[in-house]
Amino acid sequence: MNVPAPRLPDLTIRPLADDEPTVTALAALLVDTVAGGGSVSFMHPLDVEKAADFWRGSLAAAGRGERVVLGAFVGDTLAGTVTLQLALPENQPHRAEIAKMMTLPALRGRGIASALLAAAEAVARDRGRTHLVLDTASDGGAAGLYERHGFVFCGEIPEFALKPHGGLTGTRLYIKRL
Repeated sequence: MNVPAPRLPDLTIRPLADDEPTVTALAALLVDTVAGGGSVSFMHPLDVEKAADFWRGSLAAAGRGERVVLGAFVGDTLAGTVTLQLALPENQPHRAEIAKMMTLPALRGRGIASALLAAAEAVARDRGRTHLVLDTASDGGAAGLYERHGFVFCGEIPEFALKPHGGLTGTRLYIKRL
């Protein structure tokens, strides 16, 4: 019998700061996600410094208002993250993109990703966005999570990217009207 893991009552979500402790925590989460097969644009093995450089750039873009990087915390532990990309072409001021959704493997199934999605949607609404788009790997991606949260499947691009451990996977495209 599969019993769901209990939710986390002490979960907090907030925008992340551009500081070295945050970069270090994000880099570790990214390295673990890629090692576990998460298709988030990187290949395994991912060097921790390469991961840290990615997050430094992402957090700098957040500082310029081009995106919002949210972190989910259980106590002082960074348990997950999601990025809301806002810097899109001028003919697309109505939408934002969900990217880099990751949760610590030990804490999956506890509502962290759902809470992060809800927070990203709230930020998008606050920024006047009416549409969210995202893509997720066809093999091992989070399609079920996104569909449970009202994202509508729009189509699939076959052989879109390499999986972190090799081999091709398609990507599934989704939209949600807010």
